[in-house]
Amino acid sequence: MGEFMQLTASDGHKFDAYLAQPSGKPRGGVVVVQEIFGINAHIQSVVDDYAAEGYLAIAPALFDRIEPKLELGYEADDIERGIDLKGRSETDPALLDIAAARDTVAAAGKVGVVGYCWGGFLAWLATTRIDGFAAGASYYGGGIGSVAEEKPKCPVIFHFGEQDHAIPIEDVDKVKAAHPELTVNMYPAGHGFNCDHRGSFDATSAKVARERTIALFNAHIG
Repeated sequence: MGEFMQLTASDGHKFDAYLAQPSGKPRGGVVVVQEIFGINAHIQSVVDDYAAEGYLAIAPALFDRIEPKLELGYEADDIERGIDLKGRSETDPALLDIAAARDTVAAAGKVGVVGYCWGGFLAWLATTRIDGFAAGASYYGGGIGSVAEEKPKCPVIFHFGEQDHAIPIEDVDKVKAAHPELTVNMYPAGHGFNCDHRGSFDATSAKVARERTIALFNAHIG
């Protein structure tokens, strides 16, 4: 189990982050980028899971710039609220918070970044716009087609659901066309298939995607 701590971004913004320590010497660090539901029980469990794999793992609370201490569920009202908060969040400040989280776990060695939903979009931008990441994994990043042409500074893999109504297949095609050198994985699942708190959870797809992400991180970080 991890614990919350406070970080400071380069613009002076102070915010919470959830940090989990591995049991032994860290293989490296992993920054976990949240969905639109804050650092809730699911994201905390993802951070704990990467720590169990040997990484010093951290999830920055990106909504703290608007509403601190936010942990949403996955009911209709939560989704509506999360969409509103995401709409009021700006990309550049979020990347500053991700960079601060990277700096926090960098003492463990090389650092990877993985993100889900909104976090999948931001994780991709973290690999293209921020120095210091050794590998990245993007899960069903909404709006990613608009930034598909950007160039990553490290190896990246993508995970998309074939039945994801939130991400047009055209966006996936843009990623494939712009980056034939990167792996774009497709799964027989919908949006949010990695989250076992959601009705769209697909255990098999989540397991395969996790194995692929861990393999990437082990190859380039640990």
